[in-house]
Amino acid sequence: MKTLTNIERRERRHRRVRAKVSGSASRPRLSVFKSNTRVVAQLIDDSKGVTLAAVSSHQEKGKTPRERAEMAARTLAKQAEGKKISAVVFDRGGFQYQGTIKAFADAARAAGLQF
Repeated sequence: MKTLTNIERRERRHRRVRAKVSGSASRPRLSVFKSNTRVVAQLIDDSKGVTLAAVSSHQEKGKTPRERAEMAARTLAKQAEGKKISAVVFDRGGFQYQGTIKAFADAARAAGLQF
């Protein structure tokens, strides 16, 4: 039996989550991807297959990855507010809801996104 790598396990979790989570024009999907160096998030309308807004923590200023993720969440919330989006569906991308992902989600909620 072949053992799975961490990436394969994350992709398997992500497929499991995506089977249940879908975005629409009124409530888009907030998809989050985390690498070793940055967090990338997008607001996606799955019914049309269109990205409504996107942000990367690479563009933000901050000392730690968590601070940059929180700033990116605030930026994404401002972009969403400009497009009159207040409610989203959170897609953690197969990552565990802890650390940077949790900090991103909490900052997005504090900035006005509802999920």
